[in-house]
Amino acid sequence: MKASSKDFAGLAARAARDARIFFFCGPDEAGAADAADRIAALLADPGERVELAGADLRKDPVRLGDEARSNSLFGGSRHIWVRAQGDEAHDAVQTLIGSEVEPCPVLIVATGATDKSRTAKLLADRPDALVAMFWPPDLAAVTSAVRAMANGAGLKLGSDLAERIARAAGLDTRVARSEVTKLALYRDASAESPQALTAADLDAVAAATEDDDFAALVDAVLGGRRQAIGPELRRMRESGMNPVGLLLAFERRAAQLAALASRLMPGMDLGNFLRGEAAARRIFWKDQPAIAEQLRIWRGNRLERLVLHLIALHQKLLSSSQDSELLLAEGLVHIGRTACAVTKHPTKETA
Repeated sequence: MKASSKDFAGLAARAARDARIFFFCGPDEAGAADAADRIAALLADPGERVELAGADLRKDPVRLGDEARSNSLFGGSRHIWVRAQGDEAHDAVQTLIGSEVEPCPVLIVATGATDKSRTAKLLADRPDALVAMFWPPDLAAVTSAVRAMANGAGLKLGSDLAERIARAAGLDTRVARSEVTKLALYRDASAESPQALTAADLDAVAAATEDDDFAALVDAVLGGRRQAIGPELRRMRESGMNPVGLLLAFERRAAQLAALASRLMPGMDLGNFLRGEAAARRIFWKDQPAIAEQLRIWRGNRLERLVLHLIALHQKLLSSSQDSELLLAEGLVHIGRTACAVTKHPTKETA
């Protein structure tokens, strides 16, 4: 059984009922983790939660099967939550599905993996498994999610404030949920006693985002701006930007470009198309010039290779945290060179 960001909500209840092994992957870590939480909440008898690390399962592939077939410490049910990088859990999953004994539910959140990963291929065609791939959502989708979170927390707010929260959270629904919880506590709001949220409340409580700091570097590299790439990489080092957070900003923009490219039909005027996207609140109007520049570079196979490169780079950063800044800088230089080559020779397919 396979699902994507778009159809997961419709499949979740059936998957929680019929499947025993769940593999959540894709560049949207927040979406994958949220989906795993959703499945855990829908399980008929979730019982005790047992957490395992993918690195431990890579060293001891038999452990997952042992845990999945064991009773809870107190004799009740259980479900297993695995946090993995890439295909760390592959051998453990292969061992698990080779057993004739039905396991308890196993939920795997695999950072840096895709639905083309070896683990996903093991599970995709099985009726007792779900492989769900999550791409970062666009601004409109996260804004809508923020409004839903706020309604549940007893906060009344308009689309403008919901969009501010979505942007400040870097389109990460986990961060957005944390901000909504904080704001509800600040306003003493609840479902039984809803309170209106104002811009002043948001200014007083909401966390600042790093995304504004990231934007110039993202636009310089993906836009192939030769003169700006060097100074921006130097600023990255001198200001101590979080490498993983910065890479997530690149992944979000790449996913946004992929979504836009899929809607941009041959012969359409790019400027008119992006103005329509901004009017539909799928992109922020201030981002239009940079996105237009990047869409001229990152299209088709080149864009697909960019996404795969970012996923591989993410996995490298997480597996070698001490060298993450150097690895990221090298990866961004490679991307920047590709973009610069395309701006110099627009018809040449390079990556």
